[in-house]
Amino acid sequence: MQTADDKSTDAQSTALVLLNTRTISGYRSVKEMIKPDAESPWGNQFGFLHVSVPELTDSSFSKPLEFVKIAQEIIQRKRASLAVNLTGRLLEILRKFRGPEATAMYIRKTLFNSSMTISNIIGPVDKMAVANHPIKGFYFMVVGVPQSLTITMVSYTGKLRVAVGTEKGFMDSQKFKSCIETAFEMIFKSSCEKPSGIV
Repeated sequence: MQTADDKSTDAQSTALVLLNTRTISGYRSVKEMIKPDAESPWGNQFGFLHVSVPELTDSSFSKPLEFVKIAQEIIQRKRASLAVNLTGRLLEILRKFRGPEATAMYIRKTLFNSSMTISNIIGPVDKMAVANHPIKGFYFMVVGVPQSLTITMVSYTGKLRVAVGTEKGFMDSQKFKSCIETAFEMIFKSSCEKPSGIV
């Protein structure tokens, strides 16, 4: 944002973090999951958090890991709050009494109040195949959301894949790619440096 517009330092951005609230305690068959009082019921169950994106300052450029640490602390603090469980229960109550369409409309209204969405999936640790064709890797993307920017992450056999979706014409894709590469490079260099006081 700062590369695109110097005035954007005053702008505030909010990310909507989607969290899986489904209780997973081992493998369950479809028959077990569709029972009325199933321990791990069928279907998606999630909550969401609105997280203010920390402001990038000049000191953040010299200490990029500090910036990442601040962002992580904000998410961890909000994740441990009652907001996640309350949101999940609210969505479940809406689904039961008003139906899936009303629940979808509520979620969409919530999405409209966010600048971007971030979502992740813990993928399989073992290699997969479809019709005996090995899968080298895959991505996932949440489509049809009203945000101009969506970031999704999935792990597969210990490798992380990040996908970024943007609204057509929203930003210069080459400049965005350059900024992402620069950010990863800064974080990598900073994480490889020896902490002060250690020889």
